[in-house]
Amino acid sequence: MKAPFRALLFLAPLMLAFAASPAAAASDTSSSSPSVAALWKERTACVVAVEYTVKTEVDRREVVSYGTVVDHQGTIVLPPMAINLRFAPNQLTAFKVFLPGDAVGAPATYLGLDPMSGWHFVRAGASQLSRLRPVTDFSPTKPAEPGLDEHVWGIALRGKDEDFLPYLLSSHVSLINNLPQPTAIAQQEVASPGLPVFNRAGDFVGIALSSFGQSFVEFSRNERSGLPLMLVNVEESSAFLVASECLPQFLRIPTNVFGRPIAWLGTYGLEPVDPDVARFLHIDNQSAAVVSEVLENSPAQKAGLQSRDIIVAINGKTLPRFRPDRVVTSYIEREVDRHRPGDSLELTVLRNGQRLELKTTLADAPTLEREAPRRYFERLGFTARAFVFSDAVARRTSFANATGVIAHFVKPDGPAAIAGLQTGDWIKEIDGVEVKTYQEAVDRLAAIEADPARTEYVLLVARNGDTSIIRVKLK
Repeated sequence: MKAPFRALLFLAPLMLAFAASPAAAASDTSSSSPSVAALWKERTACVVAVEYTVKTEVDRREVVSYGTVVDHQGTIVLPPMAINLRFAPNQLTAFKVFLPGDAVGAPATYLGLDPMSGWHFVRAGASQLSRLRPVTDFSPTKPAEPGLDEHVWGIALRGKDEDFLPYLLSSHVSLINNLPQPTAIAQQEVASPGLPVFNRAGDFVGIALSSFGQSFVEFSRNERSGLPLMLVNVEESSAFLVASECLPQFLRIPTNVFGRPIAWLGTYGLEPVDPDVARFLHIDNQSAAVVSEVLENSPAQKAGLQSRDIIVAINGKTLPRFRPDRVVTSYIEREVDRHRPGDSLELTVLRNGQRLELKTTLADAPTLEREAPRRYFERLGFTARAFVFSDAVARRTSFANATGVIAHFVKPDGPAAIAGLQTGDWIKEIDGVEVKTYQEAVDRLAAIEADPARTEYVLLVARNGDTSIIRVKLK
């Protein structure tokens, strides 16, 4: 290898680091706009790292996510993927907020989840308020809208071992699309997911979303034809939700950790209408969705909605045309989530070629999995959880007549796992006795666990439509 080429390879990381620094970005600004370096300090005060502990049945896990400060009370929004909804709120503890460059965090409070945006809300403690700056301070009265090829820049954070040091990312907008929310996609990464993006003037233009996957093909001696790969950058993102969509959602601060009340329509398995079918029905200039199933005792069922109905409008407004067409299902779900239980929602549907207007009254959603009571039995080796409405939907059974409990967690190499119990199994009987309620189940399981003379117990479980008996040996 020639010496000059080796030198270029050696210098490449330094050149990339310089390109990602505030000083370097200053050279890419117009004379009428302040430099990024001049804007940097104030805007890094609106980003934080949030650490919390997840208490599982067998361990404690520290999780770190990044968030943006949205008001002067220290309210912070975290992206939807920041917290796994499989965990109940009482399993989430020890929330701490770290400011960029700080090695020590301060206690914070988890406020809950907004069901429409999916964002989680956290509030910083009083000791940190003077050092925080809400991103709304950098939003003009009329929110700044990014334009095609516009230069944008954002903030990313290093890991905890580097004291969450902030660093700069910048790019140009290459696409703006409704997914269904207005979303800008840059040519390369512009911020860490959950952190803000700004324009040249320093105006807030959006919040970075979880990164989109990129497809690659890996070649090797064993795979000469190539092996498809999907890679996702979990630390940085090129996609961001635009400010005009973010700002109203900053106000949706939940009043409880579950985000109640949650509006519920009661449809299941919405699917976009096939393009050929849309042309045949003369609705190819808009999007539409086919209803696969209408759930029992739901507002949709009470309003007369039927499976195979095609939803073409909500509250008299024709569904916009989305690309890709599957986005329409998210749009309908969000339109429902914008409302509250008790609100009216008018659906325009096509049924057998006829156009019908159906008026529904939304209800509060049934108990969710994360709200359901559960209990871990260490000696038995699994967690029993109450059977909820979504369990009945997934198993295509009637919730009104459902009994038993769900195996929410099965300890690896524990007695239940060794016997064959799996996470998600529907436990209908314990020691040959039907358990009709969650309380009946936990009472029986607690009695078995507390009996030192017991050497085994028997479960009747349903899995994928089949029923089997599992005999669990106790050590």
